[in-house]
Amino acid sequence: MKELLVTIAKGLVEEPNEVSVTQDAPNEEGTVVYHIHVAENDMGRIIGKQGRIAKAIRTVARSAAIRNNEKIMVEID
Repeated sequence: MKELLVTIAKGLVEEPNEVSVTQDAPNEEGTVVYHIHVAENDMGRIIGKQGRIAKAIRTVARSAAIRNNEKIMVEID
C-alpha cells in the first residue's frame, strides 16, 4: 500500500524526491492511517482544486485495501 501511495504522489508533484509516506500502527478498529508528506510548494498539486485529487487518491487506496481485507485512511500532511 505504501508503494502505491508513493508512486501516485511522485507522479503528481514537481519534487518527487521530497515525497514520503509513513504509516501508523492499526488503531482499535484495525484501521491503518497513512500520511503523505510532500514539499510545501507541491501541496496544491497533491490536494487539487476543491480536494478532488486528494479524494481520488483516497478512493484508489481504499479500493486497493479492500482487495487485501484492510481498512485504511489517507492523510496529506
